[in-house]
Amino acid sequence: MKKTTLVDGTRIYCIAPTEGQMLYEHITGYLEHGSISVKDGDTIVDVGANIGVLGIKLSNMFNNISILSFEPLPETFNVLKKNASLTQNKQFKVFQWGISDKNEVLDFTYYPNSPAMSTSNPDIWDSDKDLLDALEGNLENAPSNWWWAKYIPKILYPYIVKRLRKNPKIISCQLKSLSQSIQDCKIDKINLLKIDCEGNELKVLNGIKDPDWDIIDQIVVEVHDIDGSLDYVKKLLNEKSYKVDVIKEPSMQQTSLYNVYAYR
Repeated sequence: MKKTTLVDGTRIYCIAPTEGQMLYEHITGYLEHGSISVKDGDTIVDVGANIGVLGIKLSNMFNNISILSFEPLPETFNVLKKNASLTQNKQFKVFQWGISDKNEVLDFTYYPNSPAMSTSNPDIWDSDKDLLDALEGNLENAPSNWWWAKYIPKILYPYIVKRLRKNPKIISCQLKSLSQSIQDCKIDKINLLKIDCEGNELKVLNGIKDPDWDIIDQIVVEVHDIDGSLDYVKKLLNEKSYKVDVIKEPSMQQTSLYNVYAYR
């Protein structure tokens, strides 16, 4: 476990320092989208919480914010737990299980050099081109304190991608449906549901029973647009009476990744 400093000066625990800083950039982008709002007294559900950057940022922004963070991978969860305790927000709660469409145990591929890539669907990272495009986009749109990013020659990108994929581990993880988690955690309102789970987003949404859609005000979900996934998500959210915006982050312009914002 390591530590890094975010752009706002907050010191946090992490596994890969540069990745922790990049996660902060993505989270900031979610919260700055005009259709999404968070205020004191809200309840946030973070699916695919990783090391807890969303919870950290919101705990710094608000005095009274309830955050429920779900992360299945043991090493990542341990960092999440440490970061939650750093905030001293007693309403920042963490749970060591993932979210899917049913209760099950699944094998995850864990990438020690890039934990945010870890997934139960490793096929999404089979393409070198997708990873190279994502790497290039992230470096070209790097945080302001990454002064060194522009000096990395593109000829080195394939070697960086190879290192990100190096020494993967297969880890069995517990998953539950979101509706089961709502019941287990006694959640009666979700002001913002954030989903970032590397290719498992359709299962997360399909695991929400009809009555539970009524308690969810806003959603931001990262979608890997594979085999029509983006159209499926938009149609589902429209059917549940949400207005939907689809945004491509500058760092992801050449990839199949989209941020979908849903609100009423």
